[in-house]
Amino acid sequence: MKIVIEKLKSLPKFAALGVSLLVIFIGLVYYPVGMAYVHSIDDSASFTADGYDVEKGSHSVAMTIALINRETKTHTWVASDPFFYPGSMLVRMPAFQRGILSSLSRFTIELYDHIGRTRGSSQADNDLQNASGLLNYSPYVWMFNFQTSWLPTASSPTQYRAGMESLMKYNNRLAAGTAVFERRADILIEVLDQLASDLGSSSATLASHMEKQSGLSFKTAADLFYHTKGRLYADYMLLRELKKDFNEVIREKELDTAWEQMLDSLQQGMVLGNFLIINAKPDSQFFPNHLATQGFFVMRARTQMREISNILLK
Repeated sequence: MKIVIEKLKSLPKFAALGVSLLVIFIGLVYYPVGMAYVHSIDDSASFTADGYDVEKGSHSVAMTIALINRETKTHTWVASDPFFYPGSMLVRMPAFQRGILSSLSRFTIELYDHIGRTRGSSQADNDLQNASGLLNYSPYVWMFNFQTSWLPTASSPTQYRAGMESLMKYNNRLAAGTAVFERRADILIEVLDQLASDLGSSSATLASHMEKQSGLSFKTAADLFYHTKGRLYADYMLLRELKKDFNEVIREKELDTAWEQMLDSLQQGMVLGNFLIINAKPDSQFFPNHLATQGFFVMRARTQMREISNILLK
């Protein structure tokens, strides 16, 4: 700032005034207004995959497509915004989007490895293979990724939309009877176990952060909190639709009540959010610890997933 002031002093009077007004405009108008305009954390539990559901297709695949479309087209994918975009100054929205994508990418891997093939040794589905690779792309790429090349490259939202197109092809082939979507109990166990493992990892990350950085740390706590929130939200939406895909198995095992309890825990965790995300010490007398509260619902949902897997084994 001192250097900027010195430079301004050396400019002609009117030029210095113009530069000063530009700096004020950028600091007080461009970034704040732009941030408010693009900011959107959509944790609506009533969101549906209308327009992407196809008869005899998969409801969970349709939801994956709908969420990718919403976060990359309806909303702006801000996690890869460069510094001169207002979205680059946001913390919560990009963390929420990255959390959603982490859950969706895990699900596409399960589609590719287990759901979309008759047995593990059977031929893999090309569209699912493409989608799983594309959705595991770095969320931070705008037009350049200097870790791999100095040349322009595909952006994160471009790759995710390409993955979405592959999922749409797969779901249309599934509806036409030329693709596989296994609805066996052992497949559902595999999916639940992987989602539960990812929630366990999230819980461990929350615990580590509370142990090492507890105090009134707002930015880092908010980033972790909203990343976990995005994962919980996507897990909720996927599991809500997987209940429809595996309806016969769930009804046969009488899991309706247990499944709804699991969804309820995920929903209670995903709707949490405050103006300030505080990571105070867990036994603080005066300040809350929002990460600890969120962690409770993460572990509760994980436990319920494990319980449902155990019932499916019987």
